[in-house]
Amino acid sequence: RGRPRLESVVCHCRLPPRAPPPSSTRITVDFPRCNSDIMASAQPLLPGPGAAQKEAKHTKFSIFYGANEYLETLSKKYEEYDELAELLKVSPDGGADADAFPAAKDDQKEGESKKSAKMLSLDVDDDKRSKRTKRSVPTPNVPEPMPSNLAFMFAKITLEQKLYMWNIYTLIFVAEALSIVAYWALLKFDLLPFWVATIVMGTIMAALGIQNVYILHDVIHGATFPPYEWQAYITHPFADFFSLPWMEMIMEHNRHHNSTFDLLNHGEFGWDPANWLYVLQEWTPAWYGWLTVPLVPLWHFVGASDTGGLFAILWWMNFPDACPSGKCDKAFWTKWLPARVKHNLFVLSCWACVWLLGSVGLGLPLSEGWKFTLIVSAMFRTGFSLAWTFFTNINHSHWWNEFLASDPERTWPFLHRFMAFCLGGSHRWNEMLFHDIHHMCPGRIGAMSQRGRFHGWQKVHDACVEILANGLWKHDDPETQMEQHQKRRSLVLKSRTE
Repeated sequence: RGRPRLESVVCHCRLPPRAPPPSSTRITVDFPRCNSDIMASAQPLLPGPGAAQKEAKHTKFSIFYGANEYLETLSKKYEEYDELAELLKVSPDGGADADAFPAAKDDQKEGESKKSAKMLSLDVDDDKRSKRTKRSVPTPNVPEPMPSNLAFMFAKITLEQKLYMWNIYTLIFVAEALSIVAYWALLKFDLLPFWVATIVMGTIMAALGIQNVYILHDVIHGATFPPYEWQAYITHPFADFFSLPWMEMIMEHNRHHNSTFDLLNHGEFGWDPANWLYVLQEWTPAWYGWLTVPLVPLWHFVGASDTGGLFAILWWMNFPDACPSGKCDKAFWTKWLPARVKHNLFVLSCWACVWLLGSVGLGLPLSEGWKFTLIVSAMFRTGFSLAWTFFTNINHSHWWNEFLASDPERTWPFLHRFMAFCLGGSHRWNEMLFHDIHHMCPGRIGAMSQRGRFHGWQKVHDACVEILANGLWKHDDPETQMEQHQKRRSLVLKSRTE
């Protein structure tokens, strides 16, 4: 009695300040919105509500951007990089954005010569079967009709989610740069003994390297083009002293998906740029093949992984395809070569700054900067190497997929908790548990880590169990070894959840 009565609650509206209302007045309360709404529209780098009403002037180096500007950028990028549109067209699920940009599809029809390019097409015979395994090109088994509990896995990444991931990407680059400065400060002012400072900062840099690979993979599958061109330069500058530009990183990774549908049939439908990463673990099925497995992380460490310098040389030797006449493709001179030069000039400028910090910054001659530079490089390379070893070698190995079929989540629970902690959370670990689902729909589903950022690891995990139980592929060929593992595993997982 004597207090106003709450008759209803209306969200997202504010009552102007006024005198206390009488008892019969309806009070409007502005409760905080749900987490999903906050994730979609209240990110730190997104403009405020008033900005949407104004026609903002866009500059390349502005940190604020609008939705309309970003959508325009996407359309222009797909028109510019029609090779990517061609790659997506023959990917397992046709790509996530191909239907969203008609201009890109028109370019595909006009560019008939691109359809015969080795790097942009599947390597199949006249019957549309793999020349190596004689299997037909399988079709992803997308649920029809789509169950409500799985719809979020196949839903297209929203614009706000794309911007959010690029914000995270930018923050990781800033954190990497600051970790270098922090390491320099510890040495400069003798705040910690050399080895203590190196171990502490080395652990931090390695962890940032791991997260760099995960956000790189998440962004490739769903948020391909950065909102601003300068963000394409900050994707992996500390991985090596030279590397692939961002757009070629996207091209080579989609080439990997187009050639390897089944996790254990590498390069089944054409050349897979990741093939040389599997050699040390699959050069022989005999027991002594294990003797070279410990060399796999070292192979990544010296630059053989996607973000490394050796890998860049491998890709440059194969892309772009030569013209039918045998001459160099025109796009090489106008598009790809300039991008390679600009990207690697930026990478070298980053390492030049590191060199200066380790020499002049520490009161040493300029020629002594190599010591600090090599230490910083080694620490970042450790993180990148570990992440790529998990992504490429373990996920695509026979023994790991046999292990998953034995239900290790129940028999080895500590292993799962420990590895989730090392990789940055259970949503990262889902990438290791369901990488085969990622290869089924690299465009529509994207990455498990990516989905986990917005829906939580448990929801993604449970959805993957159901998708796996339904079967991943539709085809008339005999079951592959990988499909046999998947069938065994799905039976175990479903029996545990029922």
